[in-house]
Amino acid sequence: MRKVSDIMSKDCQTVTSKDNIFECAVLMRDNDIGFVPVLEGRKLIGVITDRDLVLRGYAEKNPGSESVTTVMSKDVKTISPHLSVDEAGTIMAAEQIRRLPVVENGELVGIVSLGDLAMREIFVHEAGEALSSISSSETPSSPFIQ
Repeated sequence: MRKVSDIMSKDCQTVTSKDNIFECAVLMRDNDIGFVPVLEGRKLIGVITDRDLVLRGYAEKNPGSESVTTVMSKDVKTISPHLSVDEAGTIMAAEQIRRLPVVENGELVGIVSLGDLAMREIFVHEAGEALSSISSSETPSSPFIQ
């Protein structure tokens, strides 16, 4: 049984409560990410999504110089790196969460996303099936495909 620690991203971009909204937005843009954990040391105190920046930040007329704590979500669902991948998927589906911080002893050790779960499923269960159906398709799915 595969564990969350097998598929999670370990090299996470993070901010601290001393960072501001603008710096977080630049970090997201420069790293092509939409989710940033907020840490005090290595302890997770919240998360910021691109949606948080829009809804609680700029749409609420909070200037970019405001602290990230103004827009961060504080009640964050987390999981253990020892949880099975299937259990993580069940939690994400039940809670309608796209990304889950992976925490051990209160410290952030990684992030698992829907994409991580999808890659696992594709490689383990569906790669052969997907390739087979793509290869056997005789009718193009779009008028622009020849």
